[in-house]
Parts: sequence; C-alpha cells; structure tokens
Amino acid sequence: MSKASIEILIIMLLYMFSLIAIGVKYAKKANENSDNYFIGGRKLGPWLVALSAEASDMSGWLLMGLPGVAYWLGIADAAWTAIGLAAGTYINWLIVAKPLRKYSHIAGNSITIPDFFSNRFKEKTKVLLLLSSLFTLIFFAVYAGSCFVTGGKLFSYLFGFDYGLMMIIGAVFVIIYTLLGGFLSEATANFMQASVMIIALIFVLAAGVINAGGVGAVIENVRTIPGFLDFFAMASPTINAQKVQITDAIGLPIFGDAVKYGFITIISTMSWGLGYFGMPQVLVRFISIKEPSELGRSRRIATVWCVISLACAVLIGIVGRAVFPTVLSTASASENVFIHLSNILFHPIIAGIMMSGILAASFSSASSYLLIATSAVSKNIFQGIIKKDAPDKHVMRLSYVILLLVSLTGIIIAMDESSVIFSIVSFAWAGFGAAFGPLMLFSLFWRRATHKGAIAGLVTGGSMVFIWKLLIKPLGGVFGIYELLPSFVLSSLAIIIVSLLTKPNEEVQKEFDSVYVK
Repeated sequence: MSKASIEILIIMLLYMFSLIAIGVKYAKKANENSDNYFIGGRKLGPWLVALSAEASDMSGWLLMGLPGVAYWLGIADAAWTAIGLAAGTYINWLIVAKPLRKYSHIAGNSITIPDFFSNRFKEKTKVLLLLSSLFTLIFFAVYAGSCFVTGGKLFSYLFGFDYGLMMIIGAVFVIIYTLLGGFLSEATANFMQASVMIIALIFVLAAGVINAGGVGAVIENVRTIPGFLDFFAMASPTINAQKVQITDAIGLPIFGDAVKYGFITIISTMSWGLGYFGMPQVLVRFISIKEPSELGRSRRIATVWCVISLACAVLIGIVGRAVFPTVLSTASASENVFIHLSNILFHPIIAGIMMSGILAASFSSASSYLLIATSAVSKNIFQGIIKKDAPDKHVMRLSYVILLLVSLTGIIIAMDESSVIFSIVSFAWAGFGAAFGPLMLFSLFWRRATHKGAIAGLVTGGSMVFIWKLLIKPLGGVFGIYELLPSFVLSSLAIIIVSLLTKPNEEVQKEFDSVYVK
C-alpha cells in the first residue's frame, strides 16, 4: 500500500473511531429504556432533527449511486430524480411533520410508525401492526444491504482489499456503534455526518470543475455525447456482452443515439418524491423533536441541505465524465466517480476527509435502518402482540438480538460485489413509499379512513411494488415506469374504496377531531 493510501486510511479510521466515541458517550442514557433507545425520549432540537433526518435518508447512494447515474446516462435521469426528492422533502416537512408529531403523542404516545398506525385506528387484532412491522423488517434489511455495499465498494476500490471482507468489517462497525448508543448516538452522529457529506460534495464538485478548466470546459467535453446534457433525452452507452462500455480507436467511449426521456418517464422519475411520505427513518424524526413549534425551522434547514447536496451529487457525475471519460466502464463501476475524483484531485489527508463523506452517508443510514427494523420486531411484534406485559429490559435485550439478525440479512444481500446501489435503494424506497406513504397521508388527513381500509392500502401498496417490479415492468412501454408511482396510486384507491365500504369507528373519529382542535 502506498504512503498516500495509508494516509487516507488513517483519516477514515479516525473518523470511524469518532463515531464509536459518540456511541460510548450516549450508551448509558440510551440504554435506560426503549423510549430513549428508539426515539431519544422526544428531546431532540431542530438542527439535530433536520440534519439527522437528511443524513439517514440519503445513504451512500447520494455520493455514489446518484453521481454514478449521471456519469453513466447523463443529466436527465439523475436530475429529475433529484428534483422529485427535493420537492418531496419540502412537502413532507411542510404537511406531515407537525400533525404526525402531535397525533403520535395523542395516539398512545406512539414511538414507531407501525405503532402509530395501530394506535391511530385503535385496532384490537393488531393485524395492521404486524403487517407494517413485517414490511419494515423486509425493506430495511434491503436498505441496510445497500449501505454495506457502499462500504465494501469504497474500501475495495481505494485500497484493493477484498470486497466481501471490507463489506463485513464495515457492517460490524455500524452494528457496534448502533448497539452502544441507540437513537441518541445515531442522531448526534448523523448531525456530524450530514455536515461532512455536504462539505465533501461541495469540495469535490469545485475541485472537479477547476481541474476540468472551468464550467465551459466541462460542457464542451460532454456536449458531444448524444443526450448527455438533455433534460428530455438520455445518453446510451454502447456496451459489449459483459456490459462494459466500448471505446473507439483513440480510446474515447462510444455512445449510441440518445434515448427519448418523455413526459411519462419524467413523472415516473419525479415520483421518487412520493416516497418521503412513507419513509420511517424520516418520519420518526418528526416524532422525536422536543418542541413541535421548531419543525418549521427544521424544515428550512433540511430543505436547503437537501437541494445543495442533490445538485452537487448530480453535477459531480457530469464533471466526472468530462474529466475521466474512460476510467469507469460499467454501470456498477460508475458509482465510484466520487471516490475517483477525490483520490486524484486532493492531497491524501483531504481525500481521506472526502472519503469519510461516503462513510458518513453509508453508516448514518445503516444505523437508522437497523434501529427502526429492530424496533419493528421488539417493540411492535414482541411487546405489542406476543407479550404485551414484557418488561422494558426484556424488550431491550431482544432488540440487540434482532439488530444482529437484521444486520446478517443485510450482509447476505450485500455479498454480490456487482450490485448497483441505486437499483437496490430504488426498490426499497418504492416499498416504503407505496406501503406506508398513502396510509400515512390518509391517517393524518382523512377522518373517514377505516381500519380495514388501512389494511387494504398497506397490503396493496407493499405487494404491488413486487408485482410491478417483477412481472409488469419487464413488459416495457408505458408499463416500464418506476414501480412506486402505480403502487402508490393503487394503495390510495384501496384505502378510499374499502373505507367507504366499511363502517368507521366513532372513537377513532373523535380522537382524530381532538388532534385538529385549534
């Protein structure tokens, strides 16, 4: 290993140990009870809520997946995704945050999203609680796998270490600091990690543009690629049977004709924003804030961070193609564009800090996913259904076991080194968005929603993601849209139709009215 690589590794290890230190600091307080462990006792301030929400939301795909899409296919797919996410972030904070914070407290002091759904409809059978907990477990195991892929790719690409070994070591590290400090350490670490992420994105983008010779030079270098800078078309890399991009006689990559990026595709891509209404890692932040009146301030902080970060991530992919047009020759390898730019353009110590941004994105999200998946089993299924009188210490012990099992599942999912992070995240995102998104909106804003309607919407949304992705989307054409959009619509229709066909619970409606009393 070269001297430069050793310096980068040292900086990254120091960063990792600083996260462990945060976990140790909060270990005692977090492990006092499950309330502290899972939502920090509802005592978080506006800055901590905003930045921890965004850091846990974005994951490694922000610094690897999104720039990779822009590098491989051009601006359209990445930019429309980013626009949808930015709009979704703002609207979610604007209309969902405050009602959920208030309603979750009134509805049995709910501390998890499945818990809120169950308490909102005052169910006795706990079917909704069980189903929403199982969906949480399934999709967060997939999400955790995407984060472990990020860590494995990072260390493998940088230092030539074995991908599988590095992925497992990264996963073990996340497990340790999550076990130590729970939500309190995770939220505090995420605040720091959100800061590292946005600084890394800005610095890498600026360095890339300067190295290319300025904005004009970047545009000049990529404008000859058909569809690369077009918001209504997409570049088409020419690849061989091994899906490696073909180059011409002088080594420049070859692109085919641009692929049309039509209105339906744009709407489909922007539908990423719908996912926010069902994202537990974001929604639980709304529940955890100390003062609901501070949510407006959190919204502004979160939105500014989100817009800047997403814009930088997309532009890094464009700049990377201009500066290093032939280095990354597969869709999977293109997700290393941020790493390559950092490694080439900065002094090793600075590069180490930039690489820590990827660790920040990956680890902050992974810890959030593990915590929420764990709470779904220990709080919702075990204490909520199986053993309602279980003492808190038993819940905590089970939480540690479940966290390890979910982590193991994520590791198994992440074993494939050729996994494309963006694809893994998009599927899990669609799962939560379609299963929980419509249900969250109707729970908060429709008095007439019924328990059976809620179950119908949850099952329809969650199952349609699998059906559309695996059976309908391969048909192509109009059916080739992102599975979140049709699943979200069908879930909404299921809630409305079944609710109108079933009798509402008067007690539930009275509680709904009490939430919105001025």
